[in-house]
Amino acid sequence: MEVIAKLPRINYNLVLVVLLVAAAYLVGNLQAKVEFLKGGAGTGQQQQATQPAAQQQQQQAAKPAVTMDQVRGLFKDGNITFGDKNRKLVFVEFADPSCPFCQVAGGLNGSLNKQMGAQFTLTADSGSYIAPVPEMRKLVDQGKASFVWIYANGHGNGEMGTKALYCANEKGKFWQAHDLLMSPAGYDLINTTVKNDKTKSADVANFLKNAVSYNDMKGCLDSGKYDNRTVSDMKVATDFGFSGTPDFYVNTQNFVGAYSFKDMQAAVDAALK
Repeated sequence: MEVIAKLPRINYNLVLVVLLVAAAYLVGNLQAKVEFLKGGAGTGQQQQATQPAAQQQQQQAAKPAVTMDQVRGLFKDGNITFGDKNRKLVFVEFADPSCPFCQVAGGLNGSLNKQMGAQFTLTADSGSYIAPVPEMRKLVDQGKASFVWIYANGHGNGEMGTKALYCANEKGKFWQAHDLLMSPAGYDLINTTVKNDKTKSADVANFLKNAVSYNDMKGCLDSGKYDNRTVSDMKVATDFGFSGTPDFYVNTQNFVGAYSFKDMQAAVDAALK
């Protein structure tokens, strides 16, 4: 008599559960990637951390070579600059006030730094991250370095904030306005309330009234005098091979992302020799 081997009984309910879990994972992973892209992917160390080393090297190699003449050429009327262009050490920052990693590099939004991960937790909060922008400012104030700030679209909501920074700069109050915008309240204002809406100039002016008078700021924003500035700055950023914000130069050495200042220290020390 032929013996027919019994096949194991398949638990279709279990199979269905496994398939549903797998599908949920894939959908969630896809949604996360979409949100990351919508939120300004290509910016800072988050991009670097998710890319293979070979791809990072390829991107760096694709960047145009930048010369000191180009860097010093940024010191011209209309640009936001500090210090003498002929100093040994020149810092350039391509940034977007609405970019979370620019906020991280600014060192004034500790809560956001913590949210971004342990590698970005400030030393003041028992972390190891040294925000580069405050350190650059110290060297500028000591007369050892110069600094250029240029807008680059890295997150999508920074145009009104950038215009406000230009308005503040003409009053000699760039850093005062910068520090307010690069705070938790400033980040929320730019990304939640204003979002490039020109009709929200009063909100911006009121927020920055301790740096620049309300009337001066609102009048400047409403005049439209800096409406084209974001376009011209982006052209400069493109010429420098901008690939995400923040994008720093220490003389001609490029640091794409919210690097800790300790990672830039060797380049700084070499320039100051």
